[in-house]
Amino acid sequence: MADLKGKTLFITGASRGIGLAIGKRAAADGANVVIAAKTAEPHAKLKGTIYTAAEEIEEAGGKALPLVVDVREEDIVEAAMKQAADTFGGIDILVNNASAISLTGTLETPMKRYDLMHQINIRGTFLCSQKAIPYLKKAENPHVLNLSPPLNFEAHWFAPHVAYSMAKYGMSLCVLGMAEEFKKAGIAFNALWPRTAVATSAMDLIGGPEVRTKCRKDTIMSDAAHIILTKPSRDFTGNFCIDDEILKDAGVTDFAQYRFEGVEEKDLLPDFFV
Repeated sequence: MADLKGKTLFITGASRGIGLAIGKRAAADGANVVIAAKTAEPHAKLKGTIYTAAEEIEEAGGKALPLVVDVREEDIVEAAMKQAADTFGGIDILVNNASAISLTGTLETPMKRYDLMHQINIRGTFLCSQKAIPYLKKAENPHVLNLSPPLNFEAHWFAPHVAYSMAKYGMSLCVLGMAEEFKKAGIAFNALWPRTAVATSAMDLIGGPEVRTKCRKDTIMSDAAHIILTKPSRDFTGNFCIDDEILKDAGVTDFAQYRFEGVEEKDLLPDFFV
């Protein structure tokens, strides 16, 4: 089975949650993980900093490089990519995980919040991809993975939170376009999205701690990401993947391992856009 030993992953928003889970899964293979996130000091409500994440990556068996990165700032992103490549000898994989969310209607969405979602989700994804591509072109099996939904243009996914839906679909449009644009270069661009809600500290903020009983563990996303990132980049690109479908296709049959004790499949909360 293919692994990520010796590969270098640049993961945005990897100080906690799904980004960190993907990093830890790669670290278990012996990968190098660049933790590119803003959280250098502990957040009032969210656990984890780039430094605590680096400790977890090292404990999992990988090498970590924690970098303070605001994905909205071109100079900062460009410098971080260079530092990552200089430290580990290149960049093999980019995971665009950083994202902002506000589940608010049109009249309830302040423009400051609108701008934040579009700057982080769409601009950040486009910018990080742009700056990573020169390094990815030199990699043996280069991948870009965006944590974004399938392009399901149905009105009911937009009506309750137009601004957020636009921002997330923008990330997916990067996959659609860049997969074709860089096909000849052999760089894979794919999207990954969860079938159900995933238990993270951010989810706790949105729905309260009790929402975890309706979520799958973040390991379902990290296992699915690992499968995608170990596929041949020239053969697997332009796909909008759902976590459990990727796992089923890989032969996984035990999905109880991704649920919390006492939680049944029927109790899980479906995620947006699926």
